[in-house]
Formats: sequence, C-alpha cells, structure tokens
Amino acid sequence: MNNALTISRIENVDIAELANLVNSAYRGESSKKGWTTEADLLDGQRTDQKTLEELIQKNGSIILSARNEAAQIIGCVYLQQEDHQLYLGMLTVAPDIQAKGIGKYLMLAAENYAREIKCTSIIMKVIDIRHELIDWYKRKGYQSTGRTTPFPSDPAFGLPKIPLQFIELEKKLYHSNCY
Repeated sequence: MNNALTISRIENVDIAELANLVNSAYRGESSKKGWTTEADLLDGQRTDQKTLEELIQKNGSIILSARNEAAQIIGCVYLQQEDHQLYLGMLTVAPDIQAKGIGKYLMLAAENYAREIKCTSIIMKVIDIRHELIDWYKRKGYQSTGRTTPFPSDPAFGLPKIPLQFIELEKKLYHSNCY
C-alpha cells in the first residue's frame, strides 16, 4: 500500500467519480480485472449517482474514500450506524489495484470510526456464494451470524443470473470503556 493514501469523507462533488469506481469494481468487464467482481452473478449496475446521494444524506451514514497521491478515489466503504452496531457495505477498491492492502486499510478506518461512535460491533451482508470474499472477511475477524436475507428483486441492485441470497457477518469490537 502506498503511504500517500488518504482517507476522507465523500462529499456531493465526489458522487460521479464514486459511482464510476463502484460500478467498475463490481460489474461489467472492467470488474473482471479484480477478485471482487460480481459480473458472473449479476447484470446491471451496482449503484447510481442518485442512490449514492441518498446514502450520504441518510442520517447516521457516511462513505469513506481512499484517495491516491493524485487525489483520485481508488476505494470506498459505506458505513451506517444502527444503534450500537455499524453496518458496513460497498467496500470497493479499483479493480486494477486490488490485493495491495487498500481494502484492509479501509476496513481498519471503518473499525476506528465504529469505535469513535461507540459501536460494539460491525455487521455486513455478503452474497452467500462469494466464498473467497467471505473467507477474506473471516480472516479479518468477521463471523457468520447465521442470518440470511433474500437478494432484492429490485433491478436497481442488479439482475441476478442465478438465485442469490445474503449471509450476515459480524465482528465484535472491544473498547476500553464498554457499556
């Protein structure tokens, strides 16, 4: 990982660049350069500008970006506080620079943020057949809660090529001043 990497909060001016990054990392041919692609599972976009605008306006949510030395957004993570849990989603790294520690750096930033706002755990949903990705999260301390949810039927989330569902993963956070 490059030492010039900076983490900052996404603002409205970043939305178009962010949408391009997320879609390039998850869908279409460009996503196949990285290991997080969903192109074989889903057609359609991963997100759009309107959805991203709504996410950053939602109470209790932020999107953190990782920027390179040229200030380009090369990664992001969506975080939504839900009581004493922090929901983590849309962890994204540009496909041509994946496996260089940027995702790990974003995960650490998410955990630090969760501790700052006094969350006791981080939860996420992952497509259940994404075994390599699930294993990566498990190596970062996440465990399955046993809960599953169906993949949304709304085309705004993508068009499944096969039946899909989410599994929930959770990581407990430990604080020096727990509740």
